[in-house]
Order: sequence, then C-alpha cells, then structure tokens
Amino acid sequence: MLCVLALPVGGCATSIADIPLIGVPSDAPARPKEAGAYPAIHDLPADREQTAMEPSEQIKIQKELIAARDRQAAGGAGGTGTPAKNPSAK
Repeated sequence: MLCVLALPVGGCATSIADIPLIGVPSDAPARPKEAGAYPAIHDLPADREQTAMEPSEQIKIQKELIAARDRQAAGGAGGTGTPAKNPSAK
C-alpha cells in the first residue's frame, strides 16, 4: 500500500540521481552549474549573397525532369514509346 501511494508523490519529487543512496555513477561527468539555454528558435539564418539557382538553370532542369517523367510514364504504360501528355506543361 505504501508503494502505491508513493507512485503519485514520486512524480513531484526530485530526480533519482539526486537521491543520496542511489546517486550517479562515480565515472559520470559532472553536471553543469547552469542549465543550458533554450535554442534560439526566432533567429533566422543570414540572407544569401546570391540566388540559389539562376532562372535559366531552373528552366533547363524543369525541362529535364519533365522529359524524364514522360519517359517513365511511357515505359510504365506498356512501352508504347509515346510520351504521356502533360496537361500542366506550357
């Protein structure tokens, strides 16, 4: 009965490592005196000096990806050899 009553109270107690009889192992590193700071979640990274990708490069890669998708669609559709029509292509 005493153990059952000790469980809810144990949630409010200090950590097990602070209990003198149990404590931490002798080879454990020392605890820091101050708790670590919370991560800076509102800090933003610095702006880039240049754009990530030139527009001409982006268009070239988009065309390559569309061609690869069409080749995959044609290969998966029974190998007819005709690329699938893309309604979103411009």
